[in-house]
Amino acid sequence: MLRLMGVTIPEEKKITFALRYIYGIGPALSRKVVAEAGIDPEKRAKELTSEENSQLQKVLDGYLIEGSLRQWYQENIKRLKQIKCYRGLRHISGLPVRGQRTRSNARTKRGKRRTVGAMRKEILQKLETTAKTKK
Repeated sequence: MLRLMGVTIPEEKKITFALRYIYGIGPALSRKVVAEAGIDPEKRAKELTSEENSQLQKVLDGYLIEGSLRQWYQENIKRLKQIKCYRGLRHISGLPVRGQRTRSNARTKRGKRRTVGAMRKEILQKLETTAKTKK
């Protein structure tokens, strides 16, 4: 069982595909890391020697991946919220940040639909009177 950066790597997959299980490593970075470590990209993860494992670990230490990458993202979002820029306000209110429309979509951000129907006049008056008395 191979563990890199605190993540269990699947043993049956080729090393270039197995490295993608680490957060922050995609196809291009995976090929680059394998080339830097001097490992055959056709090798399976279970076929790696302990020397190759340590070589992979050394190469991966030079990249911003897994926990440090997640922390970096969270710090950026926290900074945006703190300076109260537009993107920060969208994060605070739980709405899409990158300009997507919210009138008809954005269900994952806004939550389940809640139907708001017309109220009878009596109920509306009761709500208004209770609101005035609370002030």
